[in-house]
Amino acid sequence: MTFEELYKKIQSKAGADPVDSNSAKYLALGTHEIGKKLLEEAAESWMAAEHESKENAATEISQLLYWAALLGVSIGLNAKDIEDKL
Repeated sequence: MTFEELYKKIQSKAGADPVDSNSAKYLALGTHEIGKKLLEEAAESWMAAEHESKENAATEISQLLYWAALLGVSIGLNAKDIEDKL
């Protein structure tokens, strides 16, 4: 899955029932709660890269990218807004 595909998938969940979708749940909770999860995943990514297998590091980094995309969606950015800054 590309970053753009991930982003579009998250955007499609924005109107979903928060009971049925973790993305919708956190979008309803707002940027503060999403930001806390983003920081948690950043720390877990770092620790996995330092002390765990490459596979575990890849898993944690994928989760970090998910939360970063969710944060972008929560403030109305689209994938191109972010990709233009890369």
